[in-house]
Amino acid sequence: MSEIYTRRLATARLALGGMAFLPAWATAATVQAATPLAVRPAIELATEWTSGLSPADFAVSEKLDGVRAVWDGMSLRFRSRRPMDAPDWFTAGLPPEPLDGELWMGRGSFDRLSGTVRSSPPDGQAWRAVRYMVFDIPRAQGSFAQRYARLQALVTQVGCDWLHAIEQLPGTDARALQQRLHAVSAGEGEGLVLHRWDAPWAPGRSGAVRKLKLQPDAEATVLGHIPGKGRYAGQTGALLLQMPDGPRFALGSGLTDAQRAEPPSLGAQVTYRYRGLTPAGIPRFATLLRVREAE
Repeated sequence: MSEIYTRRLATARLALGGMAFLPAWATAATVQAATPLAVRPAIELATEWTSGLSPADFAVSEKLDGVRAVWDGMSLRFRSRRPMDAPDWFTAGLPPEPLDGELWMGRGSFDRLSGTVRSSPPDGQAWRAVRYMVFDIPRAQGSFAQRYARLQALVTQVGCDWLHAIEQLPGTDARALQQRLHAVSAGEGEGLVLHRWDAPWAPGRSGAVRKLKLQPDAEATVLGHIPGKGRYAGQTGALLLQMPDGPRFALGSGLTDAQRAEPPSLGAQVTYRYRGLTPAGIPRFATLLRVREAE
């Protein structure tokens, strides 16, 4: 076992209350634990689409595989509220009122984007490829339809090359929605987001904002690193994750060799795919999709 890994294991202990959904071999002595979950900002978060809803009530847009960014009128921030070290020329072009959206470089570019927006000092040349794709005006009055109209007018008024309003199309029926989902997925897009046209803005997990993918995914926080065995001895065998509503589980599938050697930091947010939930609410067949390091 490497010296770095030994030190990593020695930094903290896992609270025994989180052991219920771990493999039998994962004991408190073999897991590195994280500090308590950070308090998240008051932003609007999507819930999963359900078949009983009518697409006609919603605006439909592509779900971009980017980095969530909130503009407060003066500074650009991650969803954690931590300021983002963006180039002055990038923020100078943004309007003096709040915006919510995704920083994006195009489909399949998340890793390159993540490295760019988290670099300090910022790489101005790399930022030239970043677009701020905005989908709402936080805390603004009115329905989503009214806010979207205001957003479109604002983007046009500002005339900033890297500021865009994400295209919102009217939903029609379930068949058309599935056709669009398959078309986006076939082009390596992440999925769809649906906003209720008549809904006011509201912070937190919202039923007025829905996400739809061919295979569901979710986010969790890295609490610890579970040592590997066999071919993964001396490396990370699995990540100990905590779901937003509390349950913890171990995830080993989908980790690359590089991630096993240098696992995501404690407190990092990871996205994983899964196939349904157990009766205890634990994801079945979870597979790591991507890592969003602690912000």
